[in-house]
Parts: sequence; structure tokens; C-alpha cells
Amino acid sequence: MSVPLPQAGIRRRITSLLPTRADVDQVRRHPRRDLLAGLTVAVVALPLALGFGVSSGLGAEAGLATAVVAGALAAVFGGSGLQVSGPTGAMTVVLVPIVADHGPAGVLTVGLMAGVILVALALLRAGGGMRYVPAPVVEGFTLGIACVIGLQQIPNALGVPVPEGERVLVVAWRAVQEFTRDPAWAASALALAVAAVMLLGARWKPTVPFSVLAVTAATAVAQAAGLDGAPPIGDLPPGLPAPSLSFVDTGALGSLLVPALAVAALAALESLLSASVADGMTVGQRHDPDRELFGQGLANIAAPLFGGVPATGAIARTAVNVRTGATSRLASLTHAAVLAVIVFAAAPLVSRIPLAALAGVLLATAVRMVEVGSLRAMARATRSDALILVLTAVATLVLDLVQAVIIGLAVAGVLALRAVARQARLAPLPLDRGDDADEEHGVPAEHIVAYRLDGPLFFAAAHRFLPELTELADVRVVVLRMSHVSVVDATGALVLKNAVTKLRRRGIVVMASGVRPAHRRALASVGVLELLRHEGREYATTPEAIRAARDHLEREDVLRAAEPLAAVPVPTREAP
Repeated sequence: MSVPLPQAGIRRRITSLLPTRADVDQVRRHPRRDLLAGLTVAVVALPLALGFGVSSGLGAEAGLATAVVAGALAAVFGGSGLQVSGPTGAMTVVLVPIVADHGPAGVLTVGLMAGVILVALALLRAGGGMRYVPAPVVEGFTLGIACVIGLQQIPNALGVPVPEGERVLVVAWRAVQEFTRDPAWAASALALAVAAVMLLGARWKPTVPFSVLAVTAATAVAQAAGLDGAPPIGDLPPGLPAPSLSFVDTGALGSLLVPALAVAALAALESLLSASVADGMTVGQRHDPDRELFGQGLANIAAPLFGGVPATGAIARTAVNVRTGATSRLASLTHAAVLAVIVFAAAPLVSRIPLAALAGVLLATAVRMVEVGSLRAMARATRSDALILVLTAVATLVLDLVQAVIIGLAVAGVLALRAVARQARLAPLPLDRGDDADEEHGVPAEHIVAYRLDGPLFFAAAHRFLPELTELADVRVVVLRMSHVSVVDATGALVLKNAVTKLRRRGIVVMASGVRPAHRRALASVGVLELLRHEGREYATTPEAIRAARDHLEREDVLRAAEPLAAVPVPTREAP
């Protein structure tokens, strides 16, 4: 029995997104290097998973479950052989308001819905869209996220309860006020010490996991000194929770659709960006963007079943993976396996880590996210790039991540259109001795005017220069050379039609030369192509149009007898 074509196409598409024999062969090439890299990444990822779990509002165990479950599935099914996935600071920023509005069950439901959306995007081949996100938007987005992550750590770093509020600036300010009333110097000292060790150690020995060393030392000091102002994480369940379906009621799904779309968009953006970074750090590695979305989708479908938060590709952990010599998916899979062992075997020890120490880890992470060199380069490139970067960063801090990206993309699009529109112009001929100007020499300026349309004739540019045509005076024929027009849309065609119509009403004949085949459909759809034909004829080159204009004026007996057009030399060739 034959399979219907739509079903066969879907099956082929799904098959193309699944692991291949080549993936297995790659895993077998350098297993020792991959195992060592995976162990190193796990050591780096442990405090981050704990910290992001706490910051999300679901607890440290949620961060660990995400790192294990999502990290393993994304490693197997993702489109990058070097990507490391798990909870991230950017995702935490999105989850905090969801926890406040819908509780932990809402976060789990949003993660599941986002996973389904990511799988659908993979099937629709949407992964290639990442290339259209401008670099200033990405840099501004990263800068804003770093600021948000840093501000989120203020309460735990100061040793005060997390104040109520949805805006991170408001929460941080209230935490500072609470600290001034009852300072908890122990927590502040631990947070600053951990952050300082991480930042200074990374500059001294980048390959050493100073985050783990700093957190271990802070935990030991807190336990030995009995610091009351630095509370620990608290009890963690031994092992991963059993798969559960404790999600929100189906009636509430509609209210969670927009947050789910936001989570899916962020997961796609951050994962594809991280995979691109991994490609740039290696030779010969190229990720499959659609398969990466598929792997992240499966990871986000599974993670909520074990109490995990939505996951994405993690740029920092991926960079560590590459720098420590990873060559295949075995490294990121090892990272997930090592974290699973820690969850099952060392939960009592992990539960003693002070929250202030994790706050220090995330403060250092926020600082390291800011690439000063990249920001300086973007700011110096153009004013438009600097404006896009600043707007995206401020919107990320004041609004939310998805709105920030939308604002950044919108501003970038407007500025790009403005730059393209400025390239369009109406150039009188002859301008000089170049560019086929000799063909127009000798044309009586008081009777025939020739113009060259340059650049795009579209909605953002046509209104700027085409109305100049209607202001012409003391002419009888206008020749429009259109071979230099790059693009025509309906708006540009309509504006051109209006200009030609006004000229014809004044008795001025309009002829066009060099109309490109690609532009005929847009010009014909609004009727302007017919108006540009003189006596039913079209002209391939400007000399042909000028000869037709002279013939027209001779028939109308307009030219002065002392300057007959027949005496004007007319070249026989011209490139359209």
C-alpha cells in the first residue's frame, strides 16, 4: 500500500532530522578527548545549573534536572556536535514572570508547549532564519541579558529575602533598601569573593574550573563559621523525580500560548547563536540549524516531565567544551551523565551550598557575558549599529527579551530601508562624459529632458524623488532610462504612474528605455507600463528612445528650423 504524498514527505523530513551513521562514527574517533572535555564541562556547569534553577523560581533541583535531561537529548538529537545545552540566564529572565503569574506548573506547561513549537519550526525548515538577525541586535540582546542576570542576583548576594515585584530593577532596588536596614555582610562577602575568584582565575588559568573551587571553598567557610546571613540551597531530592504530568488545566493553555511562543523564540535564537559560535571556534564543524531546533524541541518536551525548566544551547558551556578539545557529541553527553551521577550521589553535599555563593557565580557569569571589544566595535561601526545595540539592550532590561528582539529587528529594518532608499535618485542626463552621456549631447534641453532612475523604486524611496518629475517646465518629451533600477514594487510603480499621468496631462510625452524583464510584472499590474510606451513601442536603449523623441518633435514641428534634429549626430550603440 502506497503512502500518501503528504505523509511520505513528513516521514522523509523527520528522518532527515534524526541521528545518522556519521554521528556514530564521529563519536568513535576520539573518545578519550571527548570524555575528558565532558567531565570538565560538567564541573563548570554544576554551579550554573544550580544557580539558574534557583533564579528561575523552581529551585536548584529544577536546574539540575534540566541540565541532565535536556543536555542528554539535545546532545543526541541536536544539529551541532559540540553544543552543550541546559538552563541559561537568558531563559531564566523569561521564566521569572511566568512563575509569578502561573506558578511552577505554568513553567512546566510553557516548556512543553515551547518544545512542540520548536519541533514544528524544525519540520518547517525555519532554522535558516537566524542568519537574518543583525549582529547589533545579538550584541545588545546579550548585554541586556547580562545586566538582568546581574540584577537578579542582588537579593541573594546581599543575603535578603527576594522582594516582591516583576521588574528586575524594582526588585534589585528593594533588596538594596532592605540590606541598608539590616546588613548581612557575610552573604555579601561570600558573593564578592566567589565572583572575584572566578573572574581573576579565568584570566590567570582559563582551563581551571575556578567556579567549582570557589563554591566549594565558600561552602566550607559557611559551614565552619556557621554564617547565619548566608542560607544554603536547602534539601535536594536524591535523583531525578519520576516522570510527572502535573501541568496546568487545559483551560489555561490559551493564556500560556504567548509565553510559550516567547520561550520557543528565545530557545531558537540562543541555541542557533551558540551553535554558530561553536562553528566559528572550530575547523570543519558546521551545524544543521533545522536539526538543532528539532533536538532542542525534544529536549524541552522531555525536561518538564522531570520537573526541569526550558533549556537552550549554552554559549559559555559550549565554548568550554570546544576549548577543552571536544570533537563529537560524546562530550556533551558525558557532561549530562556526570551531572546525573552528582544528582544521585551528592545531593546532600550540594544542598549545603550557600545561595550567596551561587549568586557570586552568576554575577561573574554576567560580567563575562559582556564582550567589551565586540560592543566597542559595534558602537564605532555606524550610528545605526550603535542605536540598534543600545535600544535592544535597554528594551531587554526594561521590557522583556522577546519584545527587545522585536524592537531591535524593527529598528534595524527601518534603518536598513532608510539606507537603501537613500541610494535611489533621479539623475539628469548627461551628467558627464561617462556612463553613455555622449548619446544625450546635442539634445535641446528646452524640448527634451533625459533622466536616469538609479537604485530601488520601492515604497521607501519612490515618494522621495519621483515627484520631482512633475515639476518640469518648458519640455515636450521626457526620456526615462530605467536600466539602472534595481527593484520595483507596487508602491514605486504607482508613484511612477502618478508622475507620468500628471506629465501627460500637461501634454508632455514620456518614454522609457531599458525596462528590465523582472520589473515588467509590477509595472504592468498598475498600468504604468502601457503609459511608458510611445505609439505602442518600447525602447531597449536610450538612443532609440531619443531618436523616437526627435521624430516626435519633428512631426510636431517644435524644433527650430535653425537647429534641425537631423543635424544632431546620434550614436548607433548604447548599453541599456
